[in-house]
Amino acid sequence: MKEVICELRKEITIMKTMSIKPNFSALAEEYNLDYRTVKRYYNGYDGKPVHHNKKSKLLELDSVIEEKMNLKGAKVSSLYFFLQEEYDYKGSYSNLTYYIRKTGKKPKKKSKGTPRFETKIGEQIQFDWVESITMVNKYGEIFEFNVFSAELSYSRMHYFYYSVTKTREDVIRCLINSFKFFGGVSKEILTDNMSSIINNSKDSFCDEFKAFLKDFNIDGKRCKIRSPNTKGKVEVRNKFIKWLIPFNNSFETEKDIIKVIEKITNKVNTRINSTTNVKPIMLYQKEKEYLDPLPTNQIIENYLNLNIPVKVNSASLIYYKGSQYSVSPKYINKTLKIKVDNNKLYIYDSTTLVQTHYLTNQKINYNDSDYKELLLSSMPYKDEKDIEALAKKNLELLEKNTKKEGNKNE
Repeated sequence: MKEVICELRKEITIMKTMSIKPNFSALAEEYNLDYRTVKRYYNGYDGKPVHHNKKSKLLELDSVIEEKMNLKGAKVSSLYFFLQEEYDYKGSYSNLTYYIRKTGKKPKKKSKGTPRFETKIGEQIQFDWVESITMVNKYGEIFEFNVFSAELSYSRMHYFYYSVTKTREDVIRCLINSFKFFGGVSKEILTDNMSSIINNSKDSFCDEFKAFLKDFNIDGKRCKIRSPNTKGKVEVRNKFIKWLIPFNNSFETEKDIIKVIEKITNKVNTRINSTTNVKPIMLYQKEKEYLDPLPTNQIIENYLNLNIPVKVNSASLIYYKGSQYSVSPKYINKTLKIKVDNNKLYIYDSTTLVQTHYLTNQKINYNDSDYKELLLSSMPYKDEKDIEALAKKNLELLEKNTKKEGNKNE
């Protein structure tokens, strides 16, 4: 082929020198080439360059890749998800894998075999906790939380949910949210021996959880102790929570963590499952028809109206549905409980009511006394008059800014 192109280029040079108008079709037939190829060479095409000078996107991100792969528990799949979300990486997963292997950044892999257990369509939801996760934001603030994990056994449709604590109320609340997410209730649910829902003296589910199962018409099952294989589907999917690792030192608020968890849920459900070779979202379209309906709204609301645990952050705020509400700074880093009734938020320390707020669309909601107390704890050298003036000024500015932010989001 090189010899053919060489001869063609010689003839083109002669034609141009003698000002002869070429017949591209005739030349194409003579050299057994496409006439468009002949025309390109006549118009100055010089062949494909041997080397590409375009700088690799991965090379630009080398320091980020190095940093994130050194984080304990980091995996290539979690790094790929992080680069897509934070750096708009458009390259393929295989390119990233090759680059990491070539540059010696690939973590050591541990292999472990587990048997598979299949269930009928619509029959079972497996659930579990991914416990005691600790993340640090870009300001050095520490966030400790758990992730509730539930999966439809047939389709592998999955649900992850952020929760500060993992009490019995949390388990019930998260299960109800997962039923809503799946659009129905399976015939049975399977979990391990969670201490929050087990009566150890009787080696069975506690009475409160049994009542919940009865109200939702579900058969509750437990896997054998030290035998997680029986709920292996949900265990396998829990590894995707490691996709959170590269986001350490890159996020700002608790809300950012929740958004990433929601994105992970979507990603897991729209990628091909290695066992079924089908995306879970595709099989789910069939499985959801076999799920039983949820009970009445009254039954659901009775369970969801339980006190919800929340943690007080360093700004003396708790998070609820996209907004933050204040309490006294003496509760910073403590876990309180909230209850919502008639558009009001009630915040409790055990059974003691510590603060009440009206629910708003405003991002940050400080009670005046909470904010003054917070200022005084951080600036004990100022007198009461100075604190009063500073609090008034800052709260007015904060209200103005958060309203603007809310308008932008709308």
